[in-house]
Amino acid sequence: MANEKRELLKGSTPSLILAVLADAPRHGYAVAREIERRTDSALSLGEGSLYPALLALEQSGLVTGAWETRSANGPARKVYTITEAGTAELARRTRDWRAFAQSIERVLGTLGVPESKGAEPDVQPA
Repeated sequence: MANEKRELLKGSTPSLILAVLADAPRHGYAVAREIERRTDSALSLGEGSLYPALLALEQSGLVTGAWETRSANGPARKVYTITEAGTAELARRTRDWRAFAQSIERVLGTLGVPESKGAEPDVQPA
């Protein structure tokens, strides 16, 4: 199950990042924490997937990054902001995701599979 979740997350990472940046500019760590917060810790991005995705989004012009100095004792950090093209891309991805999820639900919703194995059917005595 963990591998399945990881694969689903990998394909959704750019969309999740764009959605978080649509609300406000953030540095990488804050993006990851906000995704965790919004999903009640169900989804977690590590540095190995977060920063390559941010770089790809930046290179494709969907986000911009600017170095910000925090304070005299803190290191500089890169803050990412969604671009106009990024906002349009997020809207497209959101439409595509909703259509995809509805299609999957139409198939899964017709299965009539009990929530868990071993669940007893709701049979009334004759």
